[in-house]
Amino acid sequence: MASSLHGNNTQICPNPTALNGGSAADVLSAQNQLQLQWLRQPDNFYFNQLQPKIIQSRTIIKDIINADHVDEVSIVDNATTAAAIVLQQIAWGFAEGKFCRGDAAVMLHYAYGAVKKSVEAYVTRAGGYVIEVPLPFPVSSVDEIVKEFRQALRRGKQNGRKVRLAVIDHVTSMPTVVIPVKELVTICREEGVDQVFVDAAHGIGCVDVDMKQIGADFYTSNLHKWFFCPPSVAFLYCKKSTNNSDLHHPVVSHEYGNGLAIESAWIGTRDYSSYLVVPKVLEFINRFEGGIEGIKKRNHEYVVEMGQMLVKAWGTRLGCPPEMCSSMVMVGLPACLGISSDHDALELRTCLRGKFGVEVPIYYRPPKDGEEGGVVTGYARISYQVYNKVEDYYKFRDAINQLVDNAFTCASLPIS
Repeated sequence: MASSLHGNNTQICPNPTALNGGSAADVLSAQNQLQLQWLRQPDNFYFNQLQPKIIQSRTIIKDIINADHVDEVSIVDNATTAAAIVLQQIAWGFAEGKFCRGDAAVMLHYAYGAVKKSVEAYVTRAGGYVIEVPLPFPVSSVDEIVKEFRQALRRGKQNGRKVRLAVIDHVTSMPTVVIPVKELVTICREEGVDQVFVDAAHGIGCVDVDMKQIGADFYTSNLHKWFFCPPSVAFLYCKKSTNNSDLHHPVVSHEYGNGLAIESAWIGTRDYSSYLVVPKVLEFINRFEGGIEGIKKRNHEYVVEMGQMLVKAWGTRLGCPPEMCSSMVMVGLPACLGISSDHDALELRTCLRGKFGVEVPIYYRPPKDGEEGGVVTGYARISYQVYNKVEDYYKFRDAINQLVDNAFTCASLPIS
């Protein structure tokens, strides 16, 4: 099995040395038992087991994220669905005349691609004015992000507009950087932003997730990335003080109108087993020293150590300071590889997978105006999880070194 260095931990790998695995064997066994119970007696499972088990999972999530009440927590299949729930409400605000055409929504330039598409589908199409916050990369400090965010909010309020929604990533996906969400939420309150939605697809199990400290109206995170759940399952937190009567699951079924948490717990016949194994996942996590807090701390320390080892070997740099890294970090690749487009980045990733058995996402960072030759234009996003070994990163280092020694450039890759 190929060594995998990326943190989208949705693949279930029994091989403990693989970097793309997610769940322990007993978690998968528990999921399988739930699936069999449902298939053998679906009516009994639906009427007598499903809803109590979902409430049990919601209660565990509520405690982990420090929410006030279980009613604030809904379980959905992934963060993209959660984004659709929040953005659908904004679209209705425009359609029903609650918002003025041209009122603004603000999101980061590095927002996840699916969320950008959702903003286009729900907000832009409804008449909203969308402002993207340009973020520097590489980034040197939190202050750079705060400055750009303040300026974007001011642009959003020009000409009498109101900012109806701010979409803030907690951990950007590509390039990966930990965003100072608490500071940005506070700024939103100061600037009169109606609602704040934090997209933390990589949040729970990767960074600190505390609803009272963060203070957002909405917060979502997948549990199948860094929390060891099998795919796919996520939570959506909706602050109780927020007017949530217009929040509905985009898949309408029999529970419509009974509150988002109840609607989300039944959206038609499907396999809900990934929603139900949260208690078993927590048991697995608590086997590790310090539980989830210990895992997060060690993953962060190890990924920074491995990132620094790689940039020292290649004479490059990290994409951000260690304190702005989570369990993932951007590592500059040697400039001589000649990464000059997104296509080059994808083809290099394919080469590393096929030739060296290394799976790692590659990011193309276009050179800025005035930058001279020899600028690092390619960054690898490496991750660290409990099943990783130092040898995985040495293997990646040696693969890149071999390419450099062989005078490889992306221009030599076949055009696909």
